Amino acid sequence: MKKLIYLLTVVVVVATACSKDLSDLNVDPKQPAISPSYAFFTNAQRTLTNTLTSSNVNLNIFRLIVQHWQETQYPEESQYDLGGREINDNVWDALYRDVIRDLREAKVLIPGDVKTSTGADDLGRQQNEIAIAEILEIYTWYYLVTTYGNIPYTEAFNIDDPFPAYDDAKTIYNDLLTRLDAAIGQLDNAEGSFETADIVYNGDVDQWSKFANSLKLRMGITIADDDDAKAKSVIESAVAAGVFESNADNAVFAYLGAPPNTNPIWVDLVQSGRDDFVAASTLINELLAKNDPRIDNFFTEDQDGRDDPLVSYSGADPGVQSAYVQYSQVKPTITAAAFPGLLLDYAEVEFYLAEAAQRGYTVGGTAADHYAAGVTASIEYWGGTAGEATTYLAQPSVAYNPANWKESIGIQQWISHYNRGYDAWNSWRRLDYPQLEEAADALSGIPVRYPYPVNEQLVNRPNFEAAAAAIGGDFVETKLWFDKF
Repeated sequence: MKKLIYLLTVVVVVATACSKDLSDLNVDPKQPAISPSYAFFTNAQRTLTNTLTSSNVNLNIFRLIVQHWQETQYPEESQYDLGGREINDNVWDALYRDVIRDLREAKVLIPGDVKTSTGADDLGRQQNEIAIAEILEIYTWYYLVTTYGNIPYTEAFNIDDPFPAYDDAKTIYNDLLTRLDAAIGQLDNAEGSFETADIVYNGDVDQWSKFANSLKLRMGITIADDDDAKAKSVIESAVAAGVFESNADNAVFAYLGAPPNTNPIWVDLVQSGRDDFVAASTLINELLAKNDPRIDNFFTEDQDGRDDPLVSYSGADPGVQSAYVQYSQVKPTITAAAFPGLLLDYAEVEFYLAEAAQRGYTVGGTAADHYAAGVTASIEYWGGTAGEATTYLAQPSVAYNPANWKESIGIQQWISHYNRGYDAWNSWRRLDYPQLEEAADALSGIPVRYPYPVNEQLVNRPNFEAAAAAIGGDFVETKLWFDKF
């Protein structure tokens, strides 16, 4: 009996000695309490690209709004039913909660994470990483403020204030431009950054500088109809500092060919086995009328096997319930698991420069030259050739028309933004081309903004009401400050 008691005592002593702090037993090594900064940054890049790329009707229906695609069995979203699936709530949550919050967390953690081999602060790398996260945060705010108008900004993310006031959209925008200039000024190409944690540019600081200035160019052209003088200053500054110069500069998020990091379109349509979308007649008719060489890169031919390229593609009318097998469908290359996501590309930069030149800004080159470069860049990105672009541009219906430059640039930018419905929507709202007609059985006019989330109306009611009144009403037809005509 004494031997048994002795053995039990030894076991207890040994067990206690192995774990002086019993609270360690409650720590799950597979779920650390603190995540590294790069994990937040990479996740923010992925979530942001997924949000802008997704074809999920609960999140991203811009391809339907701009009439690139049309729904088959369930046409409600193409008829502008945003509330049935709380789409406006979901976009708000994704950008605020899942992107900006992660980027802010990354910026907080970077100083503690980024050290030299001796354990000292790597100040140059820290500065670059914080600046890059800031640039991506500004990019995300751009979508929020141009989608909703007045939004929580200065009081957002304050845990002690669950009812943030809404800031004036134009004031937010000007502050974003100030922040962007500061972030650009902090980039130092002699220092490193995120490396492989950066899926877009692999930590290349020079590329992030070009991206930031190209974003600045986009932000400048967005406000050109509202504040010509400011737009001119912003754009000329961006161009002087260096914007995208070729498709090699494109901000590309490289998806993988196997889950979970696949293109969300593959998840939505292929993995789930859904036949939800076909080509919209609006885009198909435009491509056919202009003999556009991109048509076979965008869509499949009709299944009836006709060989004539002028009649072998067809699209369903916007808002109309359509049979999947009767119309051209999304090209399988686009629905592939590893098809990349685009955040910003060279073609749009050239179209912005064409518009800036037409407005009289000092950006170098002529409007016609930049327009042709934008068309060519888009055709080449989609697998075409410079020769095809030259032939295409030689057509009177495609050649640049300075007398109606908004039509020329607007239609070509709308085409070049294929598969990027969010950006096509932004371009269409500013330039009013193509002149889209409302979908059949539409619940409203074509949306030019998103209404505020239901949760904001319920939980943050006084601030929601003040914001709605300030912008002219919480309606999809309410034009935002930059959308003048």
